[in-house]
Amino acid sequence: MVHAAHDDRAPARRIDDCWNRIGTRGDGTCPRLAAHARCLNCPVFAQAAATLLDRPLSDADFAEAARTAHEAHDTHQAPPDARADDANAPQTALAFRIADEWLGLPVPALRQIDGPRPIHPLPHRRNGVVLGLVNVRGTLTIAASLGALLGLDLGLDLSLEHDAAGRHASRHVHARLLVVEHRGDTVALPVDEVEGVLRFAASALLPAPTTLAHAATMHTRGLLAWRDTTLGLLDADRVFDSLARSLR
Repeated sequence: MVHAAHDDRAPARRIDDCWNRIGTRGDGTCPRLAAHARCLNCPVFAQAAATLLDRPLSDADFAEAARTAHEAHDTHQAPPDARADDANAPQTALAFRIADEWLGLPVPALRQIDGPRPIHPLPHRRNGVVLGLVNVRGTLTIAASLGALLGLDLGLDLSLEHDAAGRHASRHVHARLLVVEHRGDTVALPVDEVEGVLRFAASALLPAPTTLAHAATMHTRGLLAWRDTTLGLLDADRVFDSLARSLR
């Protein structure tokens, strides 16, 4: 039996943020808590999040989304004595899109979600994976293309264009910059869209089909049945190992 992954949406700062007043982040007096236990399970919370997905996000929203992703991971992570390969161990991943492909990144690797920023190309770097340097809140960070690394079909992807200074710049209204860290290495990954946090059991992972591009198979732990499609769950170790080789 295949179990689909479930969404958690980033909480709102505007609209009626009842969860901050009377919900789990407030005084806990909301009568709906008796039925839903947590605001993340409440349809009022879900409706507010869905509304926010249709408008541009501020820097505060990006920071809140990253914080919420880690909160969801901390809440649903396996107990200390659970094995990493336990089929019932709860896991979390951030769902995002590159071109036509939906992918998932393990939440522990996520550090920030920012809006698109100009990327300054590095001289003599033409391997397609390393895009250049991006200023992430005052820190110069390597920007890399997951699409190129995974061998995805980016023929219709218009997320990057060049500005007047020759820098890469995004023109997708939903484009985001994921700042991720693994084993002390930090990389910025431009993506076309961020959906939210998925919660799933290890048993929900499906094997990657043989028809999947070889590069994608190498960097994917498996597939998740999600909504009416599938999402490729990335293996952080393999992704960062390949990114490190691209920088040499």
